[in-house]
Amino acid sequence: MTAPSILGAKFRKLAAQFPYLPQALRLVWAAAPRHAGLWVALLVLQGLLPIATVYLTRSLVNALVQAVRATDPVAAAQPALLLAGLMVAVLLLAEGARVAASWVRAAQADLVQDHISSLIHRQSLAVDLAFYDNADFYDRLHRARSEAGYRPVALLENLGGILQNGITLVSMLALLLPFGVWLPLALLASSLPALYIVLRHALDQHYWRLRATTDERRAWYYDWLLTAGETAAEIRLFGLGDHFHAAFQSLRSKLRVERARLSAKLGASEMLAGLFTLCTAGAALAWMGWRALRHEVTLGDLAMFYQAFQQGTRLSRSLLDNVGQLYGNTLFIGNLFEFLALRPKVLNATDPQPVLPVREAIRFRNVSFRYPGTDRLALDGLDLAIPAGRITAVVGSNGAGKSTLIKVLCRFYDPDLGSVELDGIDLRSLDINGLRSSITVLFQQPVHYNDTAARNIALGDLALNPDRDAIRAAAEAAGAAEIVRSLPNGYDQMLGRWFQHGTELSAGEWQRISLARAFLRRAPILVLDEPTSAMDPWAEADWLRRFRRLAASRTAVVITHRFTTAMIADTIYVMAEGRVAECGSHQDLLAAGGRYAQGWIAQTGAIPG
Repeated sequence: MTAPSILGAKFRKLAAQFPYLPQALRLVWAAAPRHAGLWVALLVLQGLLPIATVYLTRSLVNALVQAVRATDPVAAAQPALLLAGLMVAVLLLAEGARVAASWVRAAQADLVQDHISSLIHRQSLAVDLAFYDNADFYDRLHRARSEAGYRPVALLENLGGILQNGITLVSMLALLLPFGVWLPLALLASSLPALYIVLRHALDQHYWRLRATTDERRAWYYDWLLTAGETAAEIRLFGLGDHFHAAFQSLRSKLRVERARLSAKLGASEMLAGLFTLCTAGAALAWMGWRALRHEVTLGDLAMFYQAFQQGTRLSRSLLDNVGQLYGNTLFIGNLFEFLALRPKVLNATDPQPVLPVREAIRFRNVSFRYPGTDRLALDGLDLAIPAGRITAVVGSNGAGKSTLIKVLCRFYDPDLGSVELDGIDLRSLDINGLRSSITVLFQQPVHYNDTAARNIALGDLALNPDRDAIRAAAEAAGAAEIVRSLPNGYDQMLGRWFQHGTELSAGEWQRISLARAFLRRAPILVLDEPTSAMDPWAEADWLRRFRRLAASRTAVVITHRFTTAMIADTIYVMAEGRVAECGSHQDLLAAGGRYAQGWIAQTGAIPG
C-alpha cells in the first residue's frame, strides 16, 4: 500500500468516529436548552470582541503617530483618547462576557452531568438481569459511569472553545487577507500536521482505554478488597493484604507505562508539528517586516498584522487542541451511547393481559434454562405445580436450580424451552409490571439499605405509602419488632455504617428486617428464598409458628436448605440437577426413604419411623 493510501485510510478511520458528535450535541441541548442558548450567545460575543480590539489597535496606533507628528499634539491626541476609551470598554465587556459564560457553563455542566447520570440509572434499571451475568456488560457500564463524571464538562469546554476561537480565527484570517492571499492559507496549512496529530492521539487513547478497561476494573476491585469493611476481617485473618496490594500496584504500574508511552509518542509528534508552524510564522513575519521597511504598510498596519497573525497562530493551536479534545471526549461519550443502546430481551407482549390473583396454580411446564454464556442447564425440563393458597417448599443441594426458579417466576429471565403459567396463561403474555407487583420476594442475599429501620421496611411497598402502624405490623410478623425496639432510636434508628450514627446488625437481624420488608407488601404470591438461613434454632422456631398464619390465603413458595423449615409446607419438591427428583408431603417423603429422608436424617439425626 502506498503512503498516500495509508494516510487516507488513517483519516477515514478517524472520520468514522465522528457520528457520535451529533448525538453528543443533542444530549447537551436536551439536558439544558436555555442554558445552551445563552452560552452560545455569550461565546459568539467573546469570539467577535477580539476583532474589535485588533481594529481599535490599528486605529489607535495610527492616531498616536499622527498626534506625534502634529504641530499641536495635545489637540491631535483627542481621537486617540476616544479610541483608548473604546478599547477599555471593549476589554471590560470581554471580561464581563467571560465571567457570565463561565457561570452559565458551570450551571449547564451540572445539568448535563445529572442528565447523563439519570440516563445511566434508567438504562441500568431497564436492561435484563442477564446483562449482569456478562463481563462485557460490566466493562460497558464501567466506561459509561467513569466518563459520566467529567466528560460532559470537558465536552462543553471543547465546544465553547471551538465556537469562540473559530469565530475569532475566521475574523483574523479575514484581516490578513488584504496583506496577501497566501498568508491565511499559509496559517491554515501550518496547522494541518498538528490537526492530524491531535486526532490520531485521541483515537489511540480511545482504543487503549477500551483495551485497558478490564485492567482498570480489576485494579478497582483490588482497591475495594483492601478498603471495604465487608472484606476487612478475612483479609487480615488470612494475611491477604500484601498479596492484593502487590496485585493492585502491578496493574497500576502496567497502566502507567502504557499511558506514558502514549504521551511520549504525542510529545515527539507535537514537536515536529510545532517546528513546521514556527517556520511558517517566521516567514510571514519576516515578509511583513520587509514591507514595513519599504513603507508599503503603515505602523498601524504592522501592529494589526502582528496581533492578527500572532493571535491567529495561537488560536489555530488552541482550536486544534479543542478539536482533538472534542474528538477524544466524543469517542469516550460514545461508550455512553453504546451502553444506552443496549436493549432488553425480556419484554412486554404487544397486548399484555392483566394479572389476576392465582385461583388454581402456578405451573412450570418442561422448563429448561441456562444462564447466558454458560453451557450447564440451571433448569432441565422442570415440571412442577404451585397450588394457589397453599405453602409449597422447594429443597435441594446447592446448584439444584432452586433460586433460578424464582428468577424465572419473576420474569427476570425467560425460559429457553417450556413455559411458566399462571392459571394456564403463559407469563410472557402478562404485563411484566403487573406480574412483579403481584409477587413479594425475600431474596437469598437481601439488600442491606443504609437507612432507618422504618424506611428499610417501608421500601417493601412504597406505592402503599405505609404508615407506622403498617410498618410495625410487618415487623411483628417477621419477628423483627424486638430487634427494632432494642435500637437506640427504635424505628428511626439509622442502620448500617455508611452514614453517621448508624448501627450495624447481625446477619440474622438483617434477615428479619428483610422479611418484614417482604411481608409489608401484601402481594398474593409470597416467595421466600432461604428465610431462616441466618436464624438460630430458637429464632427459626419462633418464626415458623407465625408463618402459616402469615401465609394464609396467599400462594407461598419457600426455598430452603433446612428440612425443619420445609416440613411446614403442604407440598415439598426435592430438586436435583435442575429437575424435580421427589414430590410429596413431609410424612410421605420420609416414608419414601429417598433424598428427602436422607437429608432429614443428616440434618436432624432423627430416623423416620
